Amino acid sequence: MGRPSPLGDEDRSDYASVLDEVLASAEIQRLLERSGVGVGQLRIRALASAARTAPAAAPEYQAYAALRRELRGRPLDGGPSSLSGPGNQERPGAGALALLGVLTPILTAVAGATFLLLGYGLRLAGSLVALADTLVRVGWFSLAVAAASALVTIVALYRTAALQSAPASPPGVDRAAGLDRAREAWRTALRDKAIRPFLVQELTEEAVGGTPDRPARFTPPAFAGPDFSSPGFSGPGHGSPDAGSPRLPDTRR
Repeated sequence: MGRPSPLGDEDRSDYASVLDEVLASAEIQRLLERSGVGVGQLRIRALASAARTAPAAAPEYQAYAALRRELRGRPLDGGPSSLSGPGNQERPGAGALALLGVLTPILTAVAGATFLLLGYGLRLAGSLVALADTLVRVGWFSLAVAAASALVTIVALYRTAALQSAPASPPGVDRAAGLDRAREAWRTALRDKAIRPFLVQELTEEAVGGTPDRPARFTPPAFAGPDFSSPGFSGPGHGSPDAGSPRLPDTRR
């Protein structure tokens, strides 16, 4: 009774809540009727014995307390989201790469169109035929590069938009759910391993006549002393007529 309770201040309310739940169960109610102990008296005993009963659920409590300390050491939310989008776009230079991905198809398409116009223009003029053929080939190659880069850019933008619009659980929800599960596991162990066995033992001992520190009442048998009567003695002159008392002489003569 003198040892400090292993429970924190915020956990004692859970202990009292589980205790009330067990006290209200049908099993404990039957034992209370047999033993004659009051519910309030038994509840006080259980609360005072928390330091002795709660260690039966120590593994579950330690897991719950460790997870709670871990969650309190870091925020449950991830803070405001970045405007540059998820994934590797948080790295330095990601904005420049995105800009280059958008500009590449445009620049290559403009260059390809320019080369094609010059090449076909020289062919129509009939001068610098070799240069005209080179410009035409470079123009078509530039258009092909522009089309390929445009396709890659479109796919990347679509993927980014899909990730941004996909529903996601709020940050910290999984950890909070894990904390709730750990707390419920500890309460279950507290009920089944600690509080219920203690109450059953207390009530059973009361029902069979008490415990060594609370012995049952002992009513001593009633003893009566022996019945002594004194023998009947009578003094002289108080006896019966047949007792032979002396007679006086007759003086009437």
